[in-house]
Amino acid sequence: MKNVLGVVCIALAIVMTHGVPTIASRGDQGASQAAAAAVKASPDLVNSLSKEIGGTPEQAAGAAGALFGLAKSRLKPEEFTQVSKAVPGMDALLKAAPAMGAAAGTGAAGAAAGAAAAAGGSAAGLASAASAFSKLGLKPEMVSKAVPVLTQFVTKSGGASVGNLLSGVLK
Repeated sequence: MKNVLGVVCIALAIVMTHGVPTIASRGDQGASQAAAAAVKASPDLVNSLSKEIGGTPEQAAGAAGALFGLAKSRLKPEEFTQVSKAVPGMDALLKAAPAMGAAAGTGAAGAAAGAAAAAGGSAAGLASAASAFSKLGLKPEMVSKAVPVLTQFVTKSGGASVGNLLSGVLK
């Protein structure tokens, strides 16, 4: 846990020092359209998440997509299919997520994600999720508030075993 916090703190320090543009400030119309489509495709999940993290529905859609993208990268394809079936609009949510990881980021944020990826394991995943949240204009610490909302939603719609798959990879 200390490693995770250390990596997240380093990423936060870099982001706070250098800043990370939000979707709106980048003028990324494609991401904005993807987020709007995701809000329509999965309104119950997006609205619940929006209330929990204190963001707009579009930010919540991107946040959900970032976390589901992380889960997709960690689950076997057949396991992610189970999670995907429990979430209406999964494809739209994944498209609403900002790019994550070292290859996606540039400058200081990309360097922080790359350093986190080099650390390996869950620390890298949580740091890349924190970076994605920053790109959305959300506080990176909201990752810890978003995970239970997603897990509860998936458990309710897909059953306890599917919810456990998701919670196991988002620790």
